[in-house]
Amino acid sequence: MDELELIIPTAEYKEQVERYKKDMIESGSSMDGCGDLRKDDFETWLQKNNDWREGKNLPAGYVPSTQYICIRKSDNKLIGMFQIRHKLSDFLLNYGGHCGDSVAVDERRKGYGKKLLALGLKKCKELGIDKVLLSCKDTNIASRKCILANGGQYEDTRTLEREGINLERYWVTL
Repeated sequence: MDELELIIPTAEYKEQVERYKKDMIESGSSMDGCGDLRKDDFETWLQKNNDWREGKNLPAGYVPSTQYICIRKSDNKLIGMFQIRHKLSDFLLNYGGHCGDSVAVDERRKGYGKKLLALGLKKCKELGIDKVLLSCKDTNIASRKCILANGGQYEDTRTLEREGINLERYWVTL
């Protein structure tokens, strides 16, 4: 499999990030792990990423987070996104977890999700997070398989009433 790398997004990747956003919206994807990319233009998103990594200008209820893009080294192509929340609010503890991620629409079903999560878990360890909470919709078989392949231990399923979805919660000890 191609070698992947998680990097902090920079202006160099503007065109690829904008294409990623467009493809995700057109496909009806939830854009997990993308921060506020769905609603923001690239420059605003990039500034928020930098601020939030430092814990600055956080909206109410948000926690510091680090945004990564996943690049395939062989061609410098954006394959996915990964966001790490540095700590858990009550909401994240119950429904969200430490991480969010997504794979580009045209790169799915190639095994990248499992590798993306493995790289993200290494970044969690670097940030001092030794026990990582991950969640996925109970209908998202691909996410569940990625979590289990990376050592996820099922804890429970919780219903997010406001969205009418069931979220499976898993812990990974690093």
